[in-house]
Amino acid sequence: MNIREVNLDDTEQFVQLIKEVENQSEFMLYGAGERNITIEGQRKQLANIEKSPHSTVLVAEESSGKLVGYLFAIGNNAIRKKHSAYLVIGILKEYTGKGIGTKLFQSLEDWVATNHIQRLELTVVTENKAGIALYKKMGFEIEGTKRNSIIINGTSFDEYQMAKLFIGEKNKDVDFLWTDMKNY
Repeated sequence: MNIREVNLDDTEQFVQLIKEVENQSEFMLYGAGERNITIEGQRKQLANIEKSPHSTVLVAEESSGKLVGYLFAIGNNAIRKKHSAYLVIGILKEYTGKGIGTKLFQSLEDWVATNHIQRLELTVVTENKAGIALYKKMGFEIEGTKRNSIIINGTSFDEYQMAKLFIGEKNKDVDFLWTDMKNY
């Protein structure tokens, strides 16, 4: 399994991957067929992400070239939030439980170090036990509960707000961040 940054040549296959993940998943924000993702619209979004030093999209690719998973890290341009990124992960159901999520997160940590990110954050439905287990395994901690945060098929669910911090021993570049943040 190859983990790499998505590129514009992947756009058509990437759109299909997102749609398939949303069709298969119980807990994604968007349900099956809920949004109309176009190839052109996604190409523009990927081009913007590609230009941003605070955002990236990683994909998991089989040796055949098929994309089977993704991990969005969406940063912020506000100076006070440039140190953090919000994450969204999706993996095709038939590929879950095979270590792909772990590999995506491990690759993301290389990007974190290179791009001086101190905080990764995400939300997860409290009933998504597999997701929570993956995030905890990767060092994320629950910071709080968003009550009645999402309604899926008429049922209300809570979400955990989770985060992983890269400060101190984990990120030697943290001194750079504090002294040079105003230059970002």
